[in-house]
Amino acid sequence: MDRPLPNIVEQAIFSSPLLAPILDRWDEISLPDCWLVAGAVAHTYWNKVHEFPPTYGIKDVDIAYFDTAETSEEAEITQELRIRQLFNGLPVGFNVKNEARVHLWYEQKFGYPISAYTSSKSAIKTFPTTAGAIGLRPRTTALEVYAPFGFRDLVGLTVRPNKMQITRAIYSEKVKRWQSIWPRLRIVDWDEERESFSL
Repeated sequence: MDRPLPNIVEQAIFSSPLLAPILDRWDEISLPDCWLVAGAVAHTYWNKVHEFPPTYGIKDVDIAYFDTAETSEEAEITQELRIRQLFNGLPVGFNVKNEARVHLWYEQKFGYPISAYTSSKSAIKTFPTTAGAIGLRPRTTALEVYAPFGFRDLVGLTVRPNKMQITRAIYSEKVKRWQSIWPRLRIVDWDEERESFSL
């Protein structure tokens, strides 16, 4: 789903001392099909609602790109190191992933195989929670946003499993940490939603 961010979310992002500088220098990242994604976006908004410092609880910034021409682990590491250096003044780590190669290592890490993604958007659509399944990047006049499950859960502080790919264990590990940091979150139990949420 491509549509503008809710104003309150956009305000949190552009006032963030982590995300605003990254978006300001987005052209320097220079990776194909590249998006700022997932946790740092949601967590920035959660901090605003909780009236916490804007960097509170944010371990790293996730950047997803899609490059079928170069799917080696070495190339991905090189890009991550380059981006870390580019933003070495920010007090946060970077997790830079080529979504075109995720299927090559996923089974070894998580114990079950997945199909190859066809774009960064196809990867975002499988992210573990509906609130965190979001990608954004600057365009000429506004942010381009991809949120396949919309913004209802994000704005409503609701953490709901997106069961397209993850397991109960992966979901439980994530929400345990998040609930300890952002106590106003409403956690939807894995068994409460029998099927993947959609608008």
